[in-house]
Amino acid sequence: MSHKNRIYISVAFILITSASCVVPALSTPDTAGISTAAAQTVIAGITQNAPQVMFSPTMEAIPTTPTNSPEPPTFTPTVTGTLTQTNTPTQTITSTETITSTQTFTPTLTLVPTLVFTPTMETTLITVSVATNCRAGPGKVYPVEGALLIGRTTVVYARNSSNDYWYIRNPDVEAEFCWVWGGYATVLGPSMLLPVFTPPPSPTATLTPLPTITPTPSPDFKAEYVALDKCAASWWGEIMLKNTGSIPFKSVNISVNDKATDVVAVNLADGFTNIDGCLKTTTKDVIGIGDTYLISAPAFAYNPTGHNIRVVITLCSETGQKGICATNKFSFKP
Repeated sequence: MSHKNRIYISVAFILITSASCVVPALSTPDTAGISTAAAQTVIAGITQNAPQVMFSPTMEAIPTTPTNSPEPPTFTPTVTGTLTQTNTPTQTITSTETITSTQTFTPTLTLVPTLVFTPTMETTLITVSVATNCRAGPGKVYPVEGALLIGRTTVVYARNSSNDYWYIRNPDVEAEFCWVWGGYATVLGPSMLLPVFTPPPSPTATLTPLPTITPTPSPDFKAEYVALDKCAASWWGEIMLKNTGSIPFKSVNISVNDKATDVVAVNLADGFTNIDGCLKTTTKDVIGIGDTYLISAPAFAYNPTGHNIRVVITLCSETGQKGICATNKFSFKP
């Protein structure tokens, strides 16, 4: 410290001591109190805006250069402080919560009704704008069996594969069915669900010809007793033949049996002979289809009148009793 300053301090001290003794009414300001109050005011202002403020005041007295005034020197305190702000959260929240549920849930059974769907059978119907023929089959080649008239509605039961003809009950005969053309028709309903019917063969359809069968000729004839004839010591029966079959006859085998005497007479011949008593003999080579001819049976050497005669005749289509033959048996009594 300089010497000059030391003098100033000594003078100041003397003056202060003297003033305190001479002028008792003049109060000396409490610089320490003023400094402390000012510092507290500053600290209070800072503390209001911060959670924690640490203030360390430093007080330093700065002497005022004395003047000629007898007034005591005035000291202007200078407050030097260091503000330290510390933000330390001190709030601690501890929450302990225990929830105990004692509620018991009892389920309630709710019955949901089951829907039962009853299918609705849709019917396919047909009407026409022009009176339309109803035919035996799906086409103009089939004969007309009825007609569907304007204003009449009827049920469709089937369809053809081309979906242009519809199978309905015959409007004229309810017990029968027929096909109506769809050119003038209006079809209502599920027509594509209808069954497809196979139509009957058309009248003009070409059929495979059957193999030609050549029928087997069927020989047949009728024979009947006409009369008893004789020449000298011989007696014979006259028999009428009629060809009723499909082939002509060319040969004959005829036998007679007298049941009374058990005598049998036989005649085999190509062609057919008639003996007219003792007068004449005629011969016919072929008995044609539908022809009639009288022949003479084999002769007995006695008169068989009243006897039962059994006759067996076989006619053949070829000579020598060959080919297709037919046999006829009958009895007569002369």
